[in-house]
Amino acid sequence: MSQTEHALSITVIGLGQMGGNMALTLQAAGFEVTGSDLFEAARERLAGLGLAVVAPDAVPASDVYLLSLPTSAHVREVIETSPGLLALAPKGSVIVDTSTSDPAVSRELAEKVTAAGLHWLDAPVSGGPKGAANGTLGMLLGGDDATLERVMPMLEAMSAKRTHVGGPGSGHVVKLANNYLCAAHLLTTAEAVAMAAKAGVEPAACLAGINSGSGRSAISEVNFPEWVLSERFDSGFTTGLMRKDLRLARDAAEQLGIPLALLQAVVNAWHASPEQPADSDDFNHITTPILACARQTESHS
Repeated sequence: MSQTEHALSITVIGLGQMGGNMALTLQAAGFEVTGSDLFEAARERLAGLGLAVVAPDAVPASDVYLLSLPTSAHVREVIETSPGLLALAPKGSVIVDTSTSDPAVSRELAEKVTAAGLHWLDAPVSGGPKGAANGTLGMLLGGDDATLERVMPMLEAMSAKRTHVGGPGSGHVVKLANNYLCAAHLLTTAEAVAMAAKAGVEPAACLAGINSGSGRSAISEVNFPEWVLSERFDSGFTTGLMRKDLRLARDAAEQLGIPLALLQAVVNAWHASPEQPADSDDFNHITTPILACARQTESHS
């Protein structure tokens, strides 16, 4: 499909593993795509892969600004800080935030974006760099129906599954809920596998049994065989990012005034030892100390 067959022009801001791959996927699908990143090295890497890139102060007029940034603070900076998108983006354009952001900040920014004559959609993603590269991401969408319909061709090119969960900020609420469960499942599955190993059951056999029953999850079906038991630990998502998402989930619960003791226990478990794993480690490494303890106990029994 040629680029002229897609009406939307897209600027991707944030050219890390996720944003860079999304930009290349959209370009391959026939969209007119420009990439931008604060770091010159990131721009040069994507330029070497055939993407048109510009510095942050030279972002072009586009129909869609697709953000893939580490935190809500970075999203706020791109939108508000001079010359932010509130000033640079043409009236009627759409800001799509694929980051995992603070829902309260997203709703605040959505109001400012709308007041400036722009449109907002939060669209946090799952599927990692591989999903971004092959267009099979999962997306949780928060925004109005008209905006969603307008950018649907772009979303379809990026993702295999899209779930519209409500208005602005709703996508980020559900993303935090999802990542809380993911973080909890990594801990509980590791403990279950460690218990089985101590009792003489091989981890792969334990997982096969779990995956045939009601205790299965994406963690037991995908993460453990793909990254944990293989010891590859190269999912593309870091422990530091998961810790940040858990803190956001905890803060959201506190702001709502609901006591979630298990959520707090999961937050505490992920922060118990800052170096085991380190923030820069793959997030699946949270299972390593648990499984290692089982092996050590077994060797001394």
